[in-house]
Amino acid sequence: METLVAVAILGIAIVAFVVALSTGAIAVGGQDEATAAQGLAQSQLEYIKSQPYSPGSYATVAAPAGYALSVAVAPVPGTDTDIQKVTVTVLRDGDGVLTVSDYKVNR
Repeated sequence: METLVAVAILGIAIVAFVVALSTGAIAVGGQDEATAAQGLAQSQLEYIKSQPYSPGSYATVAAPAGYALSVAVAPVPGTDTDIQKVTVTVLRDGDGVLTVSDYKVNR
């Protein structure tokens, strides 16, 4: 009887350990996705800042497999025509992961 109780306790401990490992792996995967999306959005914004001012749209940087970028450019209402709001959306497998906005000024 004591052996059975010891095996049951050991089994519960092993299951708890495996569940903790799996939860940690899922959290790390989510953090990796967020970090990759943030770096990709920042690269896109830096690329746009390095380009000449364009009232239309800007090209996108190359995205890793599974990721895509969407860039929207809109004039800022109530200001002169030399200011635009640039919104970059990072998509992973078609789902929006991160949206970042910044402003570009024609200098």
